[in-house]
Amino acid sequence: MGQTQPTEQNEEVEVDVAALQEMYKKFVTECPSGLLFLHEFKRFFGVDPTGEASEYAENMFRAFDKNGDNTIDFLEFVAALNLVFRGDLEHKLRWSFKVYDKDGNGFVDREELRAIVESIYRVKKVDRKEPVASLDEICERIFKVVDENGDGNITLDEFVEGAKKDPWILNMLRLDMNPYSWVLDQKRRKSAHF
Repeated sequence: MGQTQPTEQNEEVEVDVAALQEMYKKFVTECPSGLLFLHEFKRFFGVDPTGEASEYAENMFRAFDKNGDNTIDFLEFVAALNLVFRGDLEHKLRWSFKVYDKDGNGFVDREELRAIVESIYRVKKVDRKEPVASLDEICERIFKVVDENGDGNITLDEFVEGAKKDPWILNMLRLDMNPYSWVLDQKRRKSAHF
């Protein structure tokens, strides 16, 4: 049995495993109790508690906190990382829906959609001018395509199906859940300010 040459796919898996190991080490170091609270979550991801990424981090925390006890335990952490690194598109969209559905009522209304889109723009602002469309125009376009029955609320099924049928909508609705790259991006921004 000969050895196989590493492929791009194998190398990518190794990077993911290395990132996973680093995150595990940090989780154990930061949370020896085995529970991650919101303020620790923000510190874990290098988020200023009052900064522009704070609300985005709070929404991510809420989505990772599956049992709603305002902590992330090791199992929730592992489930979240599994989704981040191995989840398929539908699972990632379902997770994104939970982030958008801030009140947890099973629907995303215009206010919830606008709040997340606005958070995303604040967090991911890069060296770009004003967005091509206003936040209200973006939300209106999403609702026009995704809210199939026109009731002013987007259900989970509408969210997933709407994202799958329009690449622009998919790009807007699917949240970047790779915390490893997000942490690196946050660190780059902080070092650029100094």
